[in-house]
Amino acid sequence: MTGRAYPLFEIATLVLKKPERYHVQLVSQKKDGKALAPFYICQLDDSIWLSEADAMHHILDKHFDAFYSSEKIPTEPPKGTYTFVAQDSVSGTILGPPNYHDYQNKLRKLHQERFPRVPFEMFKSRIRIVRDEAVVKKWLEEQSFRTEYTALNVPEAVKLQTREEVENHFKATHLPNVVRVEESITLEGVQAQSMQNRPFPAIIRRAWDEQSRFPIKVVNVLSQQFARHGLHFFKVNKTVTHVAVARPRYLDMEATPVGESVRKIVQFIETHPKTTRRKLIQEFVPNAPSMTAPPAGRQVAVSTAAPTEGTQAPAEAATTPAEGAAPATGEAAGAAQTPAAAPAAPTIAPSPELEALVRDLHWLVHQGHVIEFANGQLETAKKPAPRPEKKKKEEAPAAAPAEGAAAVSTETPEAAPVESTASATSEVPGESPAEPPPETPAAETATHPPGAETDTTVAEAPESAREEAKPAETPAI
Repeated sequence: MTGRAYPLFEIATLVLKKPERYHVQLVSQKKDGKALAPFYICQLDDSIWLSEADAMHHILDKHFDAFYSSEKIPTEPPKGTYTFVAQDSVSGTILGPPNYHDYQNKLRKLHQERFPRVPFEMFKSRIRIVRDEAVVKKWLEEQSFRTEYTALNVPEAVKLQTREEVENHFKATHLPNVVRVEESITLEGVQAQSMQNRPFPAIIRRAWDEQSRFPIKVVNVLSQQFARHGLHFFKVNKTVTHVAVARPRYLDMEATPVGESVRKIVQFIETHPKTTRRKLIQEFVPNAPSMTAPPAGRQVAVSTAAPTEGTQAPAEAATTPAEGAAPATGEAAGAAQTPAAAPAAPTIAPSPELEALVRDLHWLVHQGHVIEFANGQLETAKKPAPRPEKKKKEEAPAAAPAEGAAAVSTETPEAAPVESTASATSEVPGESPAEPPPETPAAETATHPPGAETDTTVAEAPESAREEAKPAETPAI
């Protein structure tokens, strides 16, 4: 709406600052058309896992009561005298004495259920021998009962004796219904940042760090979306890519009839480097309402004319600076900070001179003749350099024909000059469509962050019909 040119990579950096502004896509690599590591999604809580076993263990740990009920049944305790037991130092699980007949089964079962990614020898090395009587007594009490499981949500009641039987029953009965397999997943940025199950937090963080240093993936997506909205791209000094409503186009005022006000604006910008819209208004309309603080409770409004065909016009009378922009200073800050809920008050009508100046500048910006950067600085599109003429290839001298051979002419017709395929339709009379792209503004103007020195008091009006003197046959611009 404002016609300002923003550095494309700075916009991408602005998007990455908050997770609600982007999505994270997880894609599994493929080999021979088959995903190497598909994603297993628990439909009960939308958690994501890299293996079916991890997803099943998660469901049995977090949602066990939804599928099974457990009951403790008294049984005969182990016979004999036990003075020590083995215990996992990480989980605190008591495995029993190493010489107990079920010790090895419990050890391997604990490793498979809780720590499948840890090498077994490393897991085994952290098992310690505990001689505490309280711990030994707790193990004996656990062995004095056995747990019996009853399957729920099934046509017939099923009794299961061990946890292993529960896992086999769940895998055959419920797992296909509560876990789905996907080759790619798209997550909201907030959801992706809050993931806890390994290794996704580390993967997402690494990808985010890479994009923060060089956000090429975000830039590619933004470029496609901006192009669909009719925006254009150009480079400043062939390095910094900017996006705006129009590409820079040089305005030849000697060959193109323009109004006197347009000529003065262009000449002022060319003779005053790094000028701004505010300085322009101060120069040509020093007594404009926007240059003085409005009375308390009042807002300065500028009416907008009907938009010219082919240009983007502001949707509202007053524009809002982009996020991250520096607040307006001086009297403009007072107008921008007027409470929105204030009672309606009569607005100050701008002068005809101010309206004409805003319309002319709006037309110049939306045609690409003037570039207004994100930091508020104005520059004119530079005159393109003349295209060098191609040198004609020197013809090689013809070889003398052999004696007795028929003479053959080696002369070739002169090649026709190649016409340039890079052409742009010009909307300004007298501008050649085959001219090369215009030179871009100075490099120092592309490094300023967006939003510096934003004028929120005067809205930009679209181009309207010119009232200046016109030539007899050629319409004035």
